[in-house]
Amino acid sequence: MASTTTALPRWVQQLESPPAAKSKSPGIVDPPGFSGPSSPKKQKDSKAQPRKPPTHEEMDTLKLKKAWEVALAPAKGLPMTLIMMYMSGNSLQIFSIMMVFMAFKNPIMGLASTNQAFERFQTESNAGKILQTKLVYVAMQILALGVGIWKVNGMGLLPTTRSDWLMWEAQREAVEHAISAI
Repeated sequence: MASTTTALPRWVQQLESPPAAKSKSPGIVDPPGFSGPSSPKKQKDSKAQPRKPPTHEEMDTLKLKKAWEVALAPAKGLPMTLIMMYMSGNSLQIFSIMMVFMAFKNPIMGLASTNQAFERFQTESNAGKILQTKLVYVAMQILALGVGIWKVNGMGLLPTTRSDWLMWEAQREAVEHAISAI
């Protein structure tokens, strides 16, 4: 039985041997910072020097920078949260209640998962510095909780007087009354 050799399709041959690069026009200069295939010496130098792996100290520095980014992330969301809280108003509506719920849920979940947020950055050599970032992270989450408390107080849901707590205590009398005119 004779072996039959099948010819490779044309597209396979083209994939295996790509076309030669077009020659550069002699009058055109490469732009600054361009290192194209025009000089074979540059290609050999770039292939001869592989990228060296980062040292342990460089990795710790990089991990610490990323940990600081995670620690300050709750503060970056505060301006938008404040604007949304302000725009939702102080009345009891579904939108404002949902905003208050999210203002409390997100920081509480962040506080509960503080260690999980920083465990990928922590090593034996940077444990003290990561502790500082954790403390800043907790402070930012408490600040976000403060925004939620500000909103609840603005809605009048925060019990701040004795009459809110004690049944037999009389409610405050309003000093002024407004009567709407038609």
